[in-house]
Amino acid sequence: MNKFAVVAKKDEKSSLIERLVKKRLITDNWIMDKEHPQLIICVGGDGTQLYAVHKYIDRLESVCFVGIHTGTLGFFTDYTVAELDTFFLDILHHEPNIFCSYLLDIHVDEKHLYALNELRIENVKRTQEVKISVDGESFETCRGSGICLSTQAGSTAYNRSLGGAVIDNGLNIMQLAEITAIQHRKQRSLGNPYILKMDRKVTLTSDDFSDALLCYDHLHQSLDGIKQIVATMSERCVRFARYREYSYLQRLKNLY
Repeated sequence: MNKFAVVAKKDEKSSLIERLVKKRLITDNWIMDKEHPQLIICVGGDGTQLYAVHKYIDRLESVCFVGIHTGTLGFFTDYTVAELDTFFLDILHHEPNIFCSYLLDIHVDEKHLYALNELRIENVKRTQEVKISVDGESFETCRGSGICLSTQAGSTAYNRSLGGAVIDNGLNIMQLAEITAIQHRKQRSLGNPYILKMDRKVTLTSDDFSDALLCYDHLHQSLDGIKQIVATMSERCVRFARYREYSYLQRLKNLY
């Protein structure tokens, strides 16, 4: 695994680390290959990691990711700037364990979109009605600002801010949470996050998605003219190269 690419946050600190990484690895006879890398080194925070995943979304089966944390939150990253020497020692001399984090597969018309963290239907202009079915069976109708469907990896992101559960590392499940749902005697929905097993199919429909956005990770697209979104867990995954022991509990403690 000696072909690499670097994806870095556009700030001075991250750019400096990017230059140091490139110089050191090229000196050690690694090959920088932006088109066909084997290892993608992300310098920044979780936003940088998400950007890198989508940048290489068509090559996920042949690449691994590792991160150096310079941003505000480093849940996906394994090294800090202070651990740069350890980072070089590990990737130059050790073989990593590969951890797979599975993606959401989002069907919108004929398109397949993917999300590592979550998909969200959001409407900030007006109340959005969303009919939710699970495996073809009607579940509920939610009226509010929207719906969030997250993966295990995304349970600590937007889902957490909605009061959703933080899911332990390695569990391949989905979590459905309402976004500011309207609740009164004539309009009731579950009102609590709902954890679904990995083989469920979630269908989100509305007679009118105009003004709403489909947000997936850091990306978004208009839902004007769309009537239905279908989401399942994909067989595709993001592969993280782990060169040392990974403590999910420690990352949780760092989060709060």
